Amino acid sequence: MTEALSYPIGRFVPPPSHDPAAVARAIDAIRALPGEARAAVAGLDEARLETPYRDGGWTVRQVVHHIVDSHVNAWCRVRLALTEELPTIRPYEEQRWAELPDALSAPVEASLPILDALHARWALLLDALAPDQWERRLIHPEQPDPIPLWTLVPHYAWHGRHHVAHITALRTRMGW
Repeated sequence: MTEALSYPIGRFVPPPSHDPAAVARAIDAIRALPGEARAAVAGLDEARLETPYRDGGWTVRQVVHHIVDSHVNAWCRVRLALTEELPTIRPYEEQRWAELPDALSAPVEASLPILDALHARWALLLDALAPDQWERRLIHPEQPDPIPLWTLVPHYAWHGRHHVAHITALRTRMGW
């Protein structure tokens, strides 16, 4: 049960090779995420936004703010990979970011417009990439090998769906 609560859509499985169809699906998922996130939190009152999606997990509010935090970082990482030769990105302490005052108390409406604009810009950039640009790579200090964009982008498409599923699964369990 814990695995299902933590990974309601399963764990991310990196693509074995560059698959343009998989990349196109990932771009579509990135484009669709803001609407899916809005639908996931629609009608939730403050008490429900303060409900953790699982025991020991973040509240719905923290999940929404985390998606923005993570995807802003991802957008920057894509841009770094496109403009620098094999850049080393800087990880961030996502748990500590989720404990900052804005993540704990800001209305989700503060993050949803950011998600709208960010994902619109991100999808425009990704749609414009030439096939060879998907081979651009970056170094994540916690990963053994450089990460190509054709793996990074599907990972963040999964990431958005993963967190929206935390919220929608909680709503289903709670009968909201």
